[in-house]
Amino acid sequence: MAAATARWSHVWVGTETGILKGVNLQRKQAANFTATGQPRREEAVSALCWGAGGEAQILVGCADATVKRFDIADGVFQGQRHCPGGEGTFRGLAQADGNLITCVDSGILRVWSGNEIEASSDPLLELRVGPEVYRMRQDPARPNMVATGGKENALKVWDLQGSEEPVFKAKNVRNDWLNLRVPIWERDIQFLPGSQKLVTCTGYHQIRIYDPASPQRRPVLETTYGEYPLTAMTLTPEGNSVIVGNTHGQLAEIDFRQGRLLGCLKGLAGSVRSLQCHPSKPLLASCGLDRVLRIHRIRNPRGLEHKVYLKSPLNCLLLSGRDNWEDEPQEQEPNKEPLEDTETDELWASLEAAAKRKLPGLDQTQGPHQTRRKKKRPGSTSS
Repeated sequence: MAAATARWSHVWVGTETGILKGVNLQRKQAANFTATGQPRREEAVSALCWGAGGEAQILVGCADATVKRFDIADGVFQGQRHCPGGEGTFRGLAQADGNLITCVDSGILRVWSGNEIEASSDPLLELRVGPEVYRMRQDPARPNMVATGGKENALKVWDLQGSEEPVFKAKNVRNDWLNLRVPIWERDIQFLPGSQKLVTCTGYHQIRIYDPASPQRRPVLETTYGEYPLTAMTLTPEGNSVIVGNTHGQLAEIDFRQGRLLGCLKGLAGSVRSLQCHPSKPLLASCGLDRVLRIHRIRNPRGLEHKVYLKSPLNCLLLSGRDNWEDEPQEQEPNKEPLEDTETDELWASLEAAAKRKLPGLDQTQGPHQTRRKKKRPGSTSS
């Protein structure tokens, strides 16, 4: 049954408690998958990506510096690899030519051989991309090209088959009207399809377009949204706009050709952690600190399509790119209850049951012979 549940999942979500959740939106079910059988915060999922062979496998990057391989057809974890080096969690995970690409907070980007997924070994390539990395993103059209950026760490583009120097390094914008330096804080990066351009969103609510083919290394277009830090971004299926999310749960679609706001989406109640649009359908998947997975329709009529509460803080997601994912038959077994998410939050597990608590002196103050003092009514006299 676990294999069938995994096979028909539409969205995969990584949580702070180390659980990979497969969500079937048609059945309104969420199934938990863990390598050890128990949730562990030491294995918090910080990055997800599809493995070799399209959507047959998922690579799961965990906080303990391991990358686990999950097989969707069988619904089980089939192995893991320890990827040491650097400090912090994974800020990006990718695969190119059968090799694994990882990047951590401290700025160590490594390429690992895919032939020894079960054992640790020395990396094939190691790059230092700068400290405080917030995102490493792979170019879907050129798998050997990746982009990195972070706090006071400008956008860089790397060719993993070339030199150890970036092929493009962004230059900071000019000083502001007070002649003060503008701080850098790249939060998310996307490659634009059909070109070499990149779009970034920043912790200072800016959306910027960079063109490595341009003589200038500064942004060729810049716009802003709201007044809160932007945390996640995804390209729409048409490729002419992006959807950004911020720390207050606000979602907005920005046309990066003209830098104008196209519309907003409502419903989130916490910081947005991850966004992804379906490659061909007008659907957006989002997750964040409010522990709810949401699917929005981003074309008229805009609105919320699905909403699933998943009990744990959510870090990242993968949305299936199948075209017929909404029309799949429901293969529910007869006389069988739907799967239930049996995860118990660690916070509630650590609390004592209310029935076992006793207030001091409870028996003396609430005994069967307890008498109450009557209040005097106004104007009454005692005999």
